[in-house]
Amino acid sequence: MTRKTDPRTGGLRSTETFVEVADGYRLWVESTGDPGRPALLLVMGANASGLGWPDELVELLSRDHFVIRYDHRDTGRSTRAFHERPYPIRALAGDAVAILDALRIARAHVVGMSLGGTLVQLLLLDHADRLASATIFGSALLGGAPTSPGISDDDLPGPDSRLLALWAELGQERDPEAELRWRVEHWRVLNGDVLPFDDQEFADLERRIAAHSGTWHSPAAHALADQSGMERGAELADTSVPTLVIDAPEDPIVPPPHATRLARAIPSATLVTVPGLGHALPRAIVPPLAAAITAHTRRQS
Repeated sequence: MTRKTDPRTGGLRSTETFVEVADGYRLWVESTGDPGRPALLLVMGANASGLGWPDELVELLSRDHFVIRYDHRDTGRSTRAFHERPYPIRALAGDAVAILDALRIARAHVVGMSLGGTLVQLLLLDHADRLASATIFGSALLGGAPTSPGISDDDLPGPDSRLLALWAELGQERDPEAELRWRVEHWRVLNGDVLPFDDQEFADLERRIAAHSGTWHSPAAHALADQSGMERGAELADTSVPTLVIDAPEDPIVPPPHATRLARAIPSATLVTVPGLGHALPRAIVPPLAAAITAHTRRQS
């Protein structure tokens, strides 16, 4: 276990450790702030390191919470062994619970983005007793849910064609310079077309992630993982955990009305919009996003 004072998070104390989870995987975990405050677990999206949660967001959230972010299996500094020990994508939800167990946290506020939001939906179904609240954004409703009044499947658009073209290249071998260019272009599209995009901000982020991971190899394990066992959207009708669904109006992966559809499927859900939010977390979006999350968790506290 390593403790440090990190200037990136406003000089707050942070602790790095590794948590053993199922199937011989070991996950990098970082906690920031006062352990006496309510815990808040950040669950990142597919093939993404926990460093994808901006330091500025961690700092703002840590004013009210003990904030935990981590690297999924096959990302960052966590074990990379998918080809030797494959797992279904639903196993990543169990990893989140294993982290809470290892840190001796009985209940936590949980925030999930993209695939992280899918995993939070599974946590709502299987581990509701461990959740003080849930926040979901950039995520579609689990399959198998009944049709929502006023929203048909035809009303749910798919990902932007520019992303589909980039995803076709996911996992290709590239030298570090070419990989950096690919990742920055990917972020440009994910950012949406409303908020300004700063190439340098995201290039710096990717250099940090590569240094943290020790490789420029583009992770793709989650795209290969078994997707079965996810058709459980109808079960969300029994959820009572206070849930915030954040509508990201500029999201090029799950654009509106996906968030409305998700919120309608969860009786305990509240829907709010963060103007300008896409499927990236640039500095400009951090303050309103942090404010929305904190307002929700404070209501539950």
